[in-house]
Amino acid sequence: MSNIVHRPFAERFSPAPIISGLQQDGWWTWCGSSIRDDDGRYHLFAARWPQNYKFLPGYQCASEIVRAISDTPQGPYRFVEVVLGDRGPGFWDGRMTHNPVVVRRRDRFLLFYIGTTYDRSRPTAQEVLNGPDFWPWYRQIRIGVAWSDRLEGPWHRPDRPLLEPLPGGWDAHVVTNPSPCLTPDGRLLLYYRTWIPEVGCRLGLAEYGDLDRPPLWRSTEPLFNGSGLTLEDPCVFYLDGHYEMIAKDLNGLTCGELHAGIHLLSRDGRAWQVAPQAKAWTRSIIWEDGAPRRLAHFERPQVLLEAGQPAWIFAAMAEGEDGPKGNFSLLKRTWTGVVPLR
Repeated sequence: MSNIVHRPFAERFSPAPIISGLQQDGWWTWCGSSIRDDDGRYHLFAARWPQNYKFLPGYQCASEIVRAISDTPQGPYRFVEVVLGDRGPGFWDGRMTHNPVVVRRRDRFLLFYIGTTYDRSRPTAQEVLNGPDFWPWYRQIRIGVAWSDRLEGPWHRPDRPLLEPLPGGWDAHVVTNPSPCLTPDGRLLLYYRTWIPEVGCRLGLAEYGDLDRPPLWRSTEPLFNGSGLTLEDPCVFYLDGHYEMIAKDLNGLTCGELHAGIHLLSRDGRAWQVAPQAKAWTRSIIWEDGAPRRLAHFERPQVLLEAGQPAWIFAAMAEGEDGPKGNFSLLKRTWTGVVPLR
């Protein structure tokens, strides 16, 4: 594995545009996945929910997926429409959609996301502030994939999830944070995150040929099992004959900074090794005016490849106090930010 020819991911970062991506007044904005259409425009899919809701767990009951457009990869992007909104409690994803990632597979666009539902009216912002029990709703989160022949839609939402927790399995509690990667032979690798009581976050993998059928292969134990790695928000891409992953280091023990990024390499997408230069990014971002500013959060990274090379990284960015574990209740502002890669 160590003989994989690669470039340290942190060396790819260029100064970040101060104004980029998507930010909307009155909304928390999170995630962000951009794709170029045949006319050269860029379409950004992101999650948002009203800012009068408590950030966490507000997204669990009120998040929706939207589309915005720009003539350039960095934006700023202009809001166009809600793509996956509330469609009623009778659907598995009827009341919340989140974590969008868009890819093009052959002539079809695929929009991966998570969703959940609940059989009551949407809680008010005050009810969320008072802290109702959202755990049952969280436990019902599943991964789905909508599809369309055009980025402008219409998007066909599935009646059933693509990936669910496996009863009795290591990932029996929840599946979230989908990260798809297309392989050179046409398969689709879907990385995801689960949460295990008394253990924490772990990553899994399901491999697909036909998305209308069950996975060809699914990991029977967590990736990096026994390694001490605790990761979430994976982004995986194929590059020069191998796979690369960047992800959020939840304890900071490997990359050396709490909640910074970690860089991993793989020949087959299943067996992974930490890159020699482990840190993929720091939360102290250098901006185009030359000033470093530390972000409370830099999460859900998505790499946009152009001409087969990483060209841009999109991430959920946030200002506020982060605290030792990342305190979402202290956030002041969030947006989908964009950083150019060398």
